[in-house]
Amino acid sequence: MKLVKYIFLVVEVLTTQAAITNEAFDSRESAVEGIHRSLFSGTVSCYDVVSSFIARIEAFNPTINAIISLNPNALSLAVGMDMLIATGNATGPLFCIPILLKDNYDTTEMNTTGGNLDLAGNQPNIDAPTVTAFKRAGAIILGKANLHELALEGISVSSLGGQTINPYDHSRTPGGSSGGTGAAIGANFAVIGTGTDTVNSLRSPASANSLFSFRPTRGLISRAGVIPISFTQDTVGAMARNVEDLAIALTVMASVGYDSKDNATSLIPASSVGKDYSEDIFSGSLRGLRLGLIHGLFNYTASNETTPVNNAMSEMVSLLQSAGAVVIPVNESVYNASAILELDVQTSEYRELMDSYLQSPSAGGQRPSTLKELYTSGRFLVLPSQYSYVNTALQSSTSDSSYVIKKLAIQNLTTVLRGTFATNRLDALIYPEQKNLVVKIGSASQSGRNGILAALTGFPVVVVPAGFSPASEDAPIGLPIGMDILGLPWSEGKLLNIASHISGLKRVRCMPPFANASIEVPAYHSVPRITPNTENIPKAYPIGVL
Repeated sequence: MKLVKYIFLVVEVLTTQAAITNEAFDSRESAVEGIHRSLFSGTVSCYDVVSSFIARIEAFNPTINAIISLNPNALSLAVGMDMLIATGNATGPLFCIPILLKDNYDTTEMNTTGGNLDLAGNQPNIDAPTVTAFKRAGAIILGKANLHELALEGISVSSLGGQTINPYDHSRTPGGSSGGTGAAIGANFAVIGTGTDTVNSLRSPASANSLFSFRPTRGLISRAGVIPISFTQDTVGAMARNVEDLAIALTVMASVGYDSKDNATSLIPASSVGKDYSEDIFSGSLRGLRLGLIHGLFNYTASNETTPVNNAMSEMVSLLQSAGAVVIPVNESVYNASAILELDVQTSEYRELMDSYLQSPSAGGQRPSTLKELYTSGRFLVLPSQYSYVNTALQSSTSDSSYVIKKLAIQNLTTVLRGTFATNRLDALIYPEQKNLVVKIGSASQSGRNGILAALTGFPVVVVPAGFSPASEDAPIGLPIGMDILGLPWSEGKLLNIASHISGLKRVRCMPPFANASIEVPAYHSVPRITPNTENIPKAYPIGVL
C-alpha cells in the first residue's frame, strides 16, 4: 500500500511540475551555489533545473553532437528530489546538480560504449565508484557524452557518437579525448562533466572550451569502473565553468578513498583522506608565489596557429606578475613534450587492462570479450595515424623488455621534475596546454599538446582559461586557450587556490555565442531520446579499418 501511495504521489508531482513554467530558471552559466539558492528559496524546482538543461541539449546538441545518450530516469529523479525539498530532507553538496559522464564511466542507467559500435550493448550492472560518489552527493546523472573512441586520441570522433564539434568554432575539434564533455559543459548542457586523462584528455577539451579542469595525482581517485587504457597513465577527473564547482567535484570524486579495485589508491596520504577542497580556494593570494614557466613547452615559430597561444600566455604571465607572483624561466632541455612522449607506455598496458575490463563480472549485455575481438569486428573507428599504435598494443604486454626500460626512464623523469621544483623553490609550473590552437576537423591528430609530462610522472595539474585567439569568421569571439598549472603530488588544494586567484584577476571564461540564447522549456513528461549524428564523420577516418 505504501508503494502504491508513493507511485501516485510521484505521478501527481510530475504532472504538477510539467505545468509549471520554467521562465524563472535560466541555466546559462549556472553554478552549484546559484542553483541551490534558487532551489532552497523556492524560486525553482529540481524538475525545472533538469528540464532546462534537457531543453538546451535538444536545442543545441544537433549543432555540436556532444551527447550520446540521456538518462531516462533524470526527470523522475528530479521529482524525487523535489519531494525531499518539500519534506526538508534535501542534503548533499551536489543536490539536484545535473552532471554528464564521459561515456567510458560505468553506470547502471545507461550503456557504457566508449563511443564504439561494438560496445553499444555494454550494460554495466554496477556503477563506477566515482559515479556512486556523485549519486551519494545528490547529483543527477543527466547523460553520457561523446568522446574520442575508447579515449585513444584528441579529435573526439567515434563510430557510435560521430564527430563532436567545437562550440566556439564549428570548423574545429573540441579537443579530447573527453571532447564531448568539454563541448557540452562549454555550451551549458550541464553544470559539471567527467572525463578521463591518459595523456591530455581532460585538459585538452577544457583548454579548447574555456573551462576549468583537473588531472589529479595518480592514486587520489579510483579509476575502477572506467574503460581503461594504462595503469601508469590513466586518471579520472572533471570539468566545470568555475573553480568553486570544480573543487566540489574533486571533493566528491576523491571521497571514494582507498579502493581495492584500484591499488594505486593505497598511495593516498592521510592529509588527503576526506579532504574538502572547497576550503582551500579563497585563502591567501598570488603575491610571493614562485611559478616556473617551462619554455620548452612552447612553439615560438610565429603562425596563425601558435601566435595566439603565445600572446595569451604572455598576457597571463604579465597578469600574474602584476599580482605579485614571481615567474621563473625554466629552460631545462628535458622538458620537450615530443621527447617525453617516447616514454609513453600505453601500448604495453592497454590490451591486458581492456581484456580484464571486458571480462569483468560487472559487465553485462552484448560486448566483445577481448580487445582483439573488438578490433576484428569491423565496428570501430581508428584514426589512420593510430593504426600502428593499435596494432602494436594488440601484440604487446607489460612483459616486454622495452616496457621495463621505459618505466625506469619515467622514474628518472620524475626525479628530474622534483629537482626542478626544489632547485627553483617553486610552488607550481605553468605552460600552455597546447602549443597551437585546437586542430581542424579532419586533421590527422590533435597535435601540439603538452599533457605527457604530468601523465607519466603522476603529478597533478589544474587547467584554467588563459585567453582567446582573435575573432574570425569561423570563431566569432575567437578560440579558447588554456594554461596548465602543475604541482607536486597531493597539492591539488594549492593548485585550486592558485586557479581561484587567477580567475579573480580577470574573467576569461565566455560561453559560445551560438548557444547564448534563452530557450523555451517544454513541459517534459519523459526524457527525450538523443540520436548521435554519425553522418558527420570525416571521410579521412574510415570505420572498420586498421
